[in-house]
Amino acid sequence: MRGFVVYESLFGNTAQIAQAVVDGLKDHLDVEQHSVAEGPLSGGADLLVIGGPTHAFSLSRATTRQDAVNQGANADPTIGLREWLEELPGGNDTPFAAFDTRVDMVRRLPGSAAKAAAKVARKRGYQLVTRPESFYVQDVPGPLLDGEVQRAEVWGAQLAQALVGELRDWG
Repeated sequence: MRGFVVYESLFGNTAQIAQAVVDGLKDHLDVEQHSVAEGPLSGGADLLVIGGPTHAFSLSRATTRQDAVNQGANADPTIGLREWLEELPGGNDTPFAAFDTRVDMVRRLPGSAAKAAAKVARKRGYQLVTRPESFYVQDVPGPLLDGEVQRAEVWGAQLAQALVGELRDWG
């Protein structure tokens, strides 16, 4: 089985979470990690996992990415998960999961990049295998809160186990 983890990361926090998800998946799947800046994926996958930072309670936009660059982010503000999803081909019920990173102090506020991405992917024919997941950073540039990398690895392992039929209870 083959999986792709695709992410957008401006300050490196989402990239760290994406790598942890890959680490959790790799015992069960051949998995590749890709930045949205690499463009569209080639070939099919048995699982697509996407993740991005939450900006203004949703997926980033060119303006919010530029704001992040102005705050010290090292990223291309012209492409993000929102634009990558616009080019995503139909899913034909391909299993799908989404995650985001967000600032801890807005934990209880509505809106999430993962929820917005999941909505787009479902409309494109992907099958959501679990609810979108958020991982938390201390402040806009980070760092990730203690334990979030480990939690992301466990989440990735649970995704893989559910895909191959080893785990049925998502709690």
